[in-house]
Amino acid sequence: MTAVAPAARTPPWRYAVGMFGTSIPINMIKGSVILYYVDILGLDVRAYGIVMTVYAVIDAIDNPVLGYLSDRTRTRFGRRRPWLVVAAPLLAASMIAFFSAPASLDGVGLVLWFAVFAILCEAFDSVLNANYGALLPELFPRERERAVANGLRQGFQLVALVVSLAVTPVLTTGVFGTEETTSGFTTTAILYGALASAVIVLMALGARENPRYATEHRPRLLAGVADILRNPLFWKVGLVGACYGVAMALVLSGVQLYVRYSLGLAVTNALYLQGAVILVAAGGLVVWTRVVRRRGAVRTWRVAYAVLAASFVVLFFADGLVPAILAGALVGVGWSGMLATNDLVVARVLDDDAASRGEHREGLFLSAFGFFGRLNGVLTGLALTSLGIFFGYNSGDDPGQDPGLAFRFYLCVYPFVLTTIGAIASRFVDVGAPTADRTESSPETPMPPPSVPTAQEPAP
Repeated sequence: MTAVAPAARTPPWRYAVGMFGTSIPINMIKGSVILYYVDILGLDVRAYGIVMTVYAVIDAIDNPVLGYLSDRTRTRFGRRRPWLVVAAPLLAASMIAFFSAPASLDGVGLVLWFAVFAILCEAFDSVLNANYGALLPELFPRERERAVANGLRQGFQLVALVVSLAVTPVLTTGVFGTEETTSGFTTTAILYGALASAVIVLMALGARENPRYATEHRPRLLAGVADILRNPLFWKVGLVGACYGVAMALVLSGVQLYVRYSLGLAVTNALYLQGAVILVAAGGLVVWTRVVRRRGAVRTWRVAYAVLAASFVVLFFADGLVPAILAGALVGVGWSGMLATNDLVVARVLDDDAASRGEHREGLFLSAFGFFGRLNGVLTGLALTSLGIFFGYNSGDDPGQDPGLAFRFYLCVYPFVLTTIGAIASRFVDVGAPTADRTESSPETPMPPPSVPTAQEPAP
């Protein structure tokens, strides 16, 4: 075995700060892609939907492979850290190219540029998140400590969202560019890419992986995928979590155009709406994390889902910036509850798999869960395409007769339907306690390593 024993336990803040770096690039992409490509460059929403669908097919293939390779990696630096250090600058470079489309591009050329760099950005983001997420149950095996680490990392994510969502419209359309040009996006992407890469490398160099998790037995791809697909918890938690993920993807991608068309304000005003949502969510994380430690992740998850669903009803009826900010605050309350709980529910599924199968394949499992996350792109593409069918919004050049109502549906009605389904379905999901809590082990006295199949015991 080539992995080295950790010199010391990883401080929660050192792990958590990595979420700041992983969140900035992808959330700038999600938050500005429609404004940049559809509204300013004139990419047709139908082309956008097709590209997102094609990407989902590609992603369904490459995600399990990426997770599988991570699980099988054996180096003196650990399994996850090398992937994090390599993928960070590659994601930054892809994001910069994504927001640097040549002004001369249009038609098929613009669609191809969008498709190539959207796929690259999502692929490198998948590498980062599969490896970063796999470290959470490994570094923090008990749920109380895991809840604290997760609360801290979600707090860093909210700070990143302030930067990548709330501040971005000001930088791209005010400081470095205008509402009708694209130069501001390129400059902002360069700044964010450099910052994100530095933070991710800082986190990766300080993470102390547990060598006991890297057993000599290396998971197999096809057998592992087949086993995961037969796991009912994978489908239950994945599909229910997807309702939340798609809903928030719609919110992140549509808020700037909701401000422009539904509220009739300059895009820069998205700073105040997004800022209010994020600040409330940051404060709510403290409260929700305490509730998790007292009531458990699953029960708290169900309550948070219901609160988030109700908040979209209030947001639909907002008719100005101040009412929208107040409604957005309620969205922030529900959202922070989901941030505090959703990953903990997923982590329990990973614990259960490791305990029952005798091997740690968090990378493969999280990559499989990533398939549900990639439904975001398909369903946001379909939702955007539906605006052309129902409301006549096809692009910034052809916005239809009522783009304001179109983006109220996109930002409020569709997320409400999804989160209501998720809130109801979550009542039928039950997962056991984390393995370390069941055995009353602690991070300082780790559980014995999982058994390794022998020649008489065929590997699963």
